[in-house]
Amino acid sequence: MKNTSLIKPPVSFYELSITLNDGKTCHFSDLKGKKALLVNTASNCGYTNQYEDLQKLHEQFGNKVLVIGFPANDFKEQEKGSDEEIAAFCKLNFGVSFPLAKKSSVIGDDQNEVFSWLSDQKKNGWNNQEPTWNFSKYLVSEDGVLLNYFDPGVSPMSEEVIAAIEK
Repeated sequence: MKNTSLIKPPVSFYELSITLNDGKTCHFSDLKGKKALLVNTASNCGYTNQYEDLQKLHEQFGNKVLVIGFPANDFKEQEKGSDEEIAAFCKLNFGVSFPLAKKSSVIGDDQNEVFSWLSDQKKNGWNNQEPTWNFSKYLVSEDGVLLNYFDPGVSPMSEEVIAAIEK
């Protein structure tokens, strides 16, 4: 899905922040001038190998886009570990060096505020699509506009994702 009209969000993306899995806070206001690819992740999913492509994307486009993983246990309990276990798994198996948020929920009543913004048209301006599964991807522009939603089956290194980042 694509924000073809580049509708500006009624609620600023830059008002949001997250707690990273190391306890530090990431203020999205610090992301001005850089795109952000926000991905809900899980360590025991059929798409878990996408961590490898997310890391490649981070290495290739780190100056243009910040990849942030959001570990969540919302789909068939595929993320059972603690924040420390998740970070160790990602580092050991996929060399992940991009930021990981503290484990949270990306759907439902306990949905974290970032995914509430990403999946609520009243906040982001156009998109009501919640993650359909682990490794759903949302691309936010350099000026805080939600540009794209990519289904879990879309590889982070696909032509579609890369073209959206380079645009």
